[in-house]
Amino acid sequence: MKLNMIAKVKNIKSVFIFFLCSVFFSCHSDDDQSPPEDPMNGFWLIADKGYIVEITDDKDVVYSVSNAGCVVLNSGFKIEDSGITLSVVNDNELVGITDQSLSNFKLTRLVNLDKRCLPEQLSKTKDPKINFDFFWNIFNDYYAFFELRNVDWSAYENLRDQVTEDNLYTILEELVLKLEDGHVGISDDEKDIDINSGTSILLERLNANLSGDLIIESEDDFDNIMIQKGRIIIQNYLGGSYESDDTETIIWQIINDEIAYVNIFGMAGYGTTINNELTTLNMVLDKMMNDIKMSGVTKLILDIRFNEGGFDKVSSDIASRFTDQQRVVFSKKARLGDGFTEDLNVSLGPKGAFQFTDDIVLLTSPLTASAAEIFTLYLKDLPNVTIVGENTNGVFSDVLEHVLPNGAQIGLSNEIYSDAQGEVYEAIGVGPSTANQVPFLSNDDFLNNKDGGIDKAIEVLNK
Repeated sequence: MKLNMIAKVKNIKSVFIFFLCSVFFSCHSDDDQSPPEDPMNGFWLIADKGYIVEITDDKDVVYSVSNAGCVVLNSGFKIEDSGITLSVVNDNELVGITDQSLSNFKLTRLVNLDKRCLPEQLSKTKDPKINFDFFWNIFNDYYAFFELRNVDWSAYENLRDQVTEDNLYTILEELVLKLEDGHVGISDDEKDIDINSGTSILLERLNANLSGDLIIESEDDFDNIMIQKGRIIIQNYLGGSYESDDTETIIWQIINDEIAYVNIFGMAGYGTTINNELTTLNMVLDKMMNDIKMSGVTKLILDIRFNEGGFDKVSSDIASRFTDQQRVVFSKKARLGDGFTEDLNVSLGPKGAFQFTDDIVLLTSPLTASAAEIFTLYLKDLPNVTIVGENTNGVFSDVLEHVLPNGAQIGLSNEIYSDAQGEVYEAIGVGPSTANQVPFLSNDDFLNNKDGGIDKAIEVLNK
């Protein structure tokens, strides 16, 4: 069983997807001579991600590499769908820049293609033991949270001896579930396999205050209870109507003379393509912020309890409408060998003609995941912001995707995010003080046709 959250977060907040989209490169021509060699042509290593990118005039290929060997990750790019551009730093270094991610990508030139990726060495096999080797080694090489999640990965390498064609995915699922990480998963369309490490613990959290027919046991149950929850909010708190963007990914309404309500359902899906995502988003934000300004309200509820993630830059652009000064809010680093890359400090500053800096309550839940949790990091230390609800999901890292020799895709957490004080919230999530803890889903709310989180938010704002 797979909840919507698992699919959306895994597919959107992914480093690998940018390289699946395309690589930009320059071509120069002269009527009197042959085109010179493109300076980007060649083999390039992205060490912290385990990728080798081959750029030629005819085609571009991305390889997945680990201590187990090499597999073709993608054999062709679609430039027209690109969300990334490559720039030459020097003869031996490129940098990849994208509007959707907070991180740039460093590519280091290789003189020759890694021997593991030569045609005769490439792995493309359904042999279960070889596929287990690749799975174990990819996690061993790139996963960032074994210690934090209390898993001794080395203890499971000898499971290889037990692997057969029939039990491969059963054994891999056992390993995946030990991590309890919503950004860890395996999918094999050919065998109808879709395993996520975080589903069980998420269900436990969502069902903690539910009983009887309200218990979530399937994706249909999840969808139905989300619809019920949404109806209660719209009818009982928003007066049956609201303003929104074209896709209703963000909605807003004035609750009363003092309080406005904004629900951000996702950190992606505002544009029609990856290239106009942020432009479209900021047009929507301009309208929303103007509506809030013109209403004269002095208090705001920001609801991200339904928000399953998306692009970090979307989170940044939305958060920028709620601060009036530049500040460092968190840092991030990626696993690199036995250590990590240098910390990247991330700042938040104001954008737009108007920033709301009066009292804000931020509503969070176990569904608040990935890029929505980055949004929480942006706002949590602002003096005018109070968090109400439950701890967020605890999956901050971009999803690093690799592929096994049998074609199965795997995703894992490769990055560590720390707040401005150096605290890491992976596996824990960011949450409210004890006094402001309110369950996202509860028997009481559905029985009494109310939303305890919004009620508590109004109470906090009225103090």
